[in-house]
Amino acid sequence: MPLYTLALAALLLTPLATRADERPFIQVYKSPTCGCCVGWIDHLEANGFRVEARDVEDMTTVKRAMGVRPELSSCHTAQVGGYVIEGHVPAQDIARLLRERPAFAGLAVPRMPIGSPGMEGPNPETYRVLGFDASGEVATFAVHVPAEQAAPADARP
Repeated sequence: MPLYTLALAALLLTPLATRADERPFIQVYKSPTCGCCVGWIDHLEANGFRVEARDVEDMTTVKRAMGVRPELSSCHTAQVGGYVIEGHVPAQDIARLLRERPAFAGLAVPRMPIGSPGMEGPNPETYRVLGFDASGEVATFAVHVPAEQAAPADARP
């Protein structure tokens, strides 16, 4: 049996769960003093992402280089799978972005809404995850409503 056939068979028989490099890799740029960024990173890691964080003194330059407009800005900026992620975007939305591959430059959660990953606290608020493209177009990608504000399923029209 040729060597390449044996190598392919070994690769196919290796369980996917043992291949740590199969998890999505996300590079996070953040201020060295930001605590909520660490909370967001913990959220990503708990949801199966491999994260590398880089402390950066001038986040404005990072955001500008990645095409994040000021109105979309938050505290940290990341790159994953060819996309830009701005702010406290939930891991489930990043996973959906990577699955569906829409024609966005990235996703953003502007500001730092209470209740978003890394910004947990009392009085969570409803917030939108926005998809944005290089031309400046913005569209709603997801809406997150706190559980205590969501209407019961039987009360919905």
